[in-house]
Parts: sequence; C-alpha cells; structure tokens
Amino acid sequence: MKIVVFGPESTGKTTLATQLAAHYKTTIVPEFARIYAEAKQQKGEKLTSEDVLPIAKGQLRLECKASGSELLICDTDILETITYARLYYPEFKSETLQKYATKNTANLYFLTYIDTPWKADGIRDIPHKRAEAFQEFQQTLKTYNQPHILLKGSAEVRLQKAITEIDKLRAIH
Repeated sequence: MKIVVFGPESTGKTTLATQLAAHYKTTIVPEFARIYAEAKQQKGEKLTSEDVLPIAKGQLRLECKASGSELLICDTDILETITYARLYYPEFKSETLQKYATKNTANLYFLTYIDTPWKADGIRDIPHKRAEAFQEFQQTLKTYNQPHILLKGSAEVRLQKAITEIDKLRAIH
C-alpha cells in the first residue's frame, strides 16, 4: 500500500510523512527534489527545466528501493514533480514523464492545505503563490483521478485524520 503526502511547499508534508512512518513503523520515501535542489544550491546553481526529468527519475528510484514494505509513506511523488514543473516551467512537456505518472499511482494521497505558516528554508521560494500552487496540486489529483483526502488544521489534527484514513484503507485491503 502506497500513501503519498502531497501539496505545495511549506504545508507540513515532511512532518506528516515522518510522523506517519513512525506511527506505522514503516519506510518513508523522502522528497528527492529537495535532496537534488540542495545539492545544486551548494554548487551555486539553480534548478531549471532540465532538472525535471532527473528529479522524477530520482523520486522513482527512491520509491523502488523502498517498495518492499507493506505500507509505504511517500513525502511526495512523481505527480508532485509534474505539478512543480507546471508552476515553474509552463513550457515543459514530457511524454515519458506523463507515461510514468499514469503508471505510478498510490492508494491514497493526503493533500496538505496552505493553512500552515510559510517558512523560508533556502529552497522554498513562492510564498506569494501559495493559493495558486494549492490549486495546481488539487488539479493534478483531479487530472490523474487520484483518491485523496484534504488535510487542514494543526499538525496533530492532520496526523489523527491521516491515521484514521489509513486505518480504514488497511481494513479494506
């Protein structure tokens, strides 16, 4: 079973994914884009549209390495890469990326809302576009017809709702 925590920057995705993985004593797949962006930043480079495919491939590799778990918690996935590509590089198109996105689905997405304070961290850079970004993320889930639950509120409220939804899903499977 694959669960993805999904949404714009600074909405508590990593916190929630880490909490869920700890709660279920399972594997977490980190956000490859952050690892990649930090490495480029250390070299004094910025991300470009040329980085979209390497980021998507890196995310898929991380998921494949962790795929032996009964429950996999992903701090984002390839749909997140596609959404950010649309936000930052509207001209970017890739049939390969689209193909992988339709094959690489999850059992459930938790869409994190923008009701958390935005925090600068050297990588995040669009605090003025939070509402627009949220709409893009929501649209991606609709476009790819992915099952999702909107999470709002405090970290504790989000965690409890996510646990409830995962437990429901596990009972069905």
